Amino acid sequence: MRIVIGTDHAGVDLQRSLRKALQEEGHKIIDVGARDHKPVDYPDYAAAVGRMIQRGRADRGVLICGSGVGASIAANKLSGIRAGLCHDSYSARQGVEHDDMNVLVLGARVIGVELARQLLKVFVDAKFSGEERHRRRVEKISHLEQASQPESDKVSVEKTA
Repeated sequence: MRIVIGTDHAGVDLQRSLRKALQEEGHKIIDVGARDHKPVDYPDYAAAVGRMIQRGRADRGVLICGSGVGASIAANKLSGIRAGLCHDSYSARQGVEHDDMNVLVLGARVIGVELARQLLKVFVDAKFSGEERHRRRVEKISHLEQASQPESDKVSVEKTA
């Protein structure tokens, strides 16, 4: 699998460890930085990771920042990017299986290296189920991305399983 990985300064050490783990598993790694602990802006790296996926140069992405929150918010502004902040293996797996998550976001100041490696493995090994209800929900997310302005103040909620 082609995996793009990016981090801000807070995640450099974790990123190095995860990059090594991915290489050991035989994945092709695209490293978009950062390279050192000099403060940088996480949205720049979220954009770099997301654009590699958008352009088809990577299958999935990993983003790391201090808490994971900022990188997650930034990545989800990009069309077609479904980034999930995960600090447990259930979310890392379910995010892919049900939500077709294509970017795993981690908080380097929140979790340790071993948990991060476990989450990464679960994320990479997971496959989107393709079940109709999950495809329908992902399609609705895509429609939300495409809507630049709300058409009305009324929100439609469909009752489904």
